[in-house]
Amino acid sequence: MNKKTIKILIAVTLCLFVGFLSGFATQSSISDWYVTLNKPSFNPPNWIFAPVWSVLYILMGVAAGIVWSKGFYHKWVKTALYHFIFQLIFNAAWSIVFFGMRRPDYALVVIIILWVLIILTIKWFRVVNKTAALLLIPYLLWVSFASILNYSIWQLN
Repeated sequence: MNKKTIKILIAVTLCLFVGFLSGFATQSSISDWYVTLNKPSFNPPNWIFAPVWSVLYILMGVAAGIVWSKGFYHKWVKTALYHFIFQLIFNAAWSIVFFGMRRPDYALVVIIILWVLIILTIKWFRVVNKTAALLLIPYLLWVSFASILNYSIWQLN
C-alpha cells in the first residue's frame, strides 16, 4: 500500500471510531428518552441514522486522508486538518449533549458551531484539494438537515 492509501485508512478508522464512541451516548437514550419526544413530521426513521452516519464518516475520513497525504509539514494542510479535528470533536459532542445529557437546547448551540466548523473545514480542504472538499458536502447537507431537526425537536418539547 502507498502512503496516501495508508493515511486514508487511518483517517477513515479515526472517523468511524469517533462515530462508534458517539453511538454509546446515542444508545443510552434512543430507546427510552428519545422515543418519548415530540418530533416533526419530517423526522426520519431511527434505522436510517446508523447507515447514513457510517457513509458520512467514511467520506470524511477519505477527505481527511487525501488532505493529510499532501504533507502535514505544509501550513495549509495543518490548518485544514486542525479545522477537521475541531469539527470532529463538536460532532462527537453533539451526541453527548443531545442524547447523553438529553439537552436539545444546548445541542442546538453545539450543532450550529459544528455547522460553521464544517464550512471552514470545507474552505480549507478546498485550498489543499478540491475533491476532499467535495467529499464533505454530503456531511454539510446532513448536518444542515440535522440542525433543522434538532431545532424542531427543541421547539416541540
